[in-house]
Amino acid sequence: MELNDLAHGSGEWLRGSGPESDIVISSRIRLARNLAEFAFISRATDADRTEIEHQLRTRLATFDKPTNVSYVDVKELDAIDRQFLVERQLISREHAESDGARGVAIGDDEQFAVMINEEDHLRIQVMYSGLNLDAAWEQISRLDDMIESKVTYAFDARLGYLTACPTNVGTGLRVSVMLHLPALVITRQIEKVFRSLQKINLAVRGLYGEGSQAMGDFYQISNQITLGRAEQELIRQVGDVVPVLIDYERQAREVLVRESQEKLHDRVSRAYGILRTAQTISSEETMHLLSSVRMGVNLGLINDLEIPTVNKLFIHTQPAHLQKISGSELDTADRNIERASYLRRHLNTGGDTAEAN
Repeated sequence: MELNDLAHGSGEWLRGSGPESDIVISSRIRLARNLAEFAFISRATDADRTEIEHQLRTRLATFDKPTNVSYVDVKELDAIDRQFLVERQLISREHAESDGARGVAIGDDEQFAVMINEEDHLRIQVMYSGLNLDAAWEQISRLDDMIESKVTYAFDARLGYLTACPTNVGTGLRVSVMLHLPALVITRQIEKVFRSLQKINLAVRGLYGEGSQAMGDFYQISNQITLGRAEQELIRQVGDVVPVLIDYERQAREVLVRESQEKLHDRVSRAYGILRTAQTISSEETMHLLSSVRMGVNLGLINDLEIPTVNKLFIHTQPAHLQKISGSELDTADRNIERASYLRRHLNTGGDTAEAN
């Protein structure tokens, strides 16, 4: 796979075509698996890691697949390319920053990825646009069965699938939905929502998962415990909560439109104007302003911009993406200039006719 080609496109999960995609960016299901004949990664030798990577890479290549799959040797990538894959949600930060033999198999539409030698020997993930957990489960279940037909997983009859982290033991399944919740942030209801989620054992994380901070009002909601729970139960737990969060966010947006229309219009217009004219801009400010613009598009306050374009800009203005697209390594100051230039090119294609309502 040529990462330079990947940098100019967008994965399926960014297209804004799935159910409830005005608020739900993506649905992701991840499975943690280990091979029975090797120690967990934390105890594995370099020779073990090399053999695990070799075996899994070889066996993944033998599958009859409904889509083209490319394999990336993460160990051989430079720091920018590894960070690029993190920004693309195709590998974790831990996978990027680890040592030793490791890789990732990626579907040609980026709908699935299989990380080798992350915290576990295998991390299988499927991502769909919008709220589409059932479709994600069907696809990842097929992938898991295909892999298990070629290898022997570490499995205990009483405990289930054995994983490096005790919280993943059992199904090894993590159900995650990424939501855009700007109105709940503006109306200062977000902390109350998070406290309610924690009471029912759901975790709230930022854009890049565990340990990351929220950026652009994006939050990932996921289950915390898998032991003793069936796969469908975990999917249902998250799937039942997300529509409630969607309803809360839509109600908060209605309140803003009804009670603070001028302030909301000003917020959206200012954000759009800055993004279209800035000569230098940081990643953090870009995410913050794009969040307001995305909400403005969904509320009909901006009429010349589409959600897939905004979704793409959230990712393509990240540091590694900018450097891949520009074809050169950039320091922070140069990235801020390049980011502003990129935003102007993509937000001013309509010339002077582009405006907020």
